[in-house]
Amino acid sequence: MFPTHRCRRLRKNETIRRMVRQTAVTPDDFIYPLFVTYGKGVRKEISSMPGCWQESVDEAVKNAKEIYSLGIPSIILFGIPEHKDEMGSGAYDDNGVVQNAIKAIKDAVPELYVITDVCMCEYTSHGHCGIIEKGDVNNDKTLGLLAMEAVSHAKAGADMVAPSDMMDGRVAAIRNTLDREGFSETPIMSYAAKYSSAFYGPFREAAESTPQFGDRRSYQMDPANRREALREVALDIEEGADIVMVKPALSYLDVISDVKSTFAIPVAAYSVSGEYSLVKAAGRLGWIDEDRVMLEILTSIKRAGADIILTYFAKDAAKILNG
Repeated sequence: MFPTHRCRRLRKNETIRRMVRQTAVTPDDFIYPLFVTYGKGVRKEISSMPGCWQESVDEAVKNAKEIYSLGIPSIILFGIPEHKDEMGSGAYDDNGVVQNAIKAIKDAVPELYVITDVCMCEYTSHGHCGIIEKGDVNNDKTLGLLAMEAVSHAKAGADMVAPSDMMDGRVAAIRNTLDREGFSETPIMSYAAKYSSAFYGPFREAAESTPQFGDRRSYQMDPANRREALREVALDIEEGADIVMVKPALSYLDVISDVKSTFAIPVAAYSVSGEYSLVKAAGRLGWIDEDRVMLEILTSIKRAGADIILTYFAKDAAKILNG
């Protein structure tokens, strides 16, 4: 009891605080998302995400070199094709924008670990994540297209594929097809618990993937459901996922913690566009200390149990953490 026990003794200065710190965030924890588009010499800032860009392949290569130089080990690629159609054919085109970006980045920075987002929404004219029938995505018919997309990424040299569509059974479909096509060593990071979140708003601009009708609540998870996440994660692990992801991160720290404590598998968390944009906007207005808030958020995600953090803050955070 007081005064014998004084917790402040171990907070007296930065040295002792650092010595007893229980959670440490490093650049090794980060995956940096890149938005790759067609053309050459294209570097278009995303208005709702200051400091993030739509980049042509040549510009993405330059960015990849900087990312690796900061000690960030990995990127995840999202593609913005020149043409879209109902079947999202650009997603599985061997000469598509992501496929070309994979080749160019792996050639220029072979040590950088390249992950690819596997989904249809950026490539379909309707903006949904698969084949539309009767006003909704046909789950089972979409699986074949997702598997084709994953294989095309693996052929181009992707180190890992990350299905984000939330179709039932897609991890098994992708795993079986990768194995059959000779890519049994290509791991899958599944967006296992992906919620239908309002925090994705700025991403819609970044990836040009706003649905042309309706929304994605028939396939993404209800934000009110916590236990359901464990069922989704368990199914994806059973189907062959090597890493499971919770998305978004900040509003779902409880889910990250649940997944980490329940399953013996690496857990990723996606600190999404809305989380990033809120901090950037408040920082620009002078309402918060942007750097401290950024690092506090990233620490909370790691403290909740995430082994890997996908974040648009990766470069900013790495510069601070690297001293």
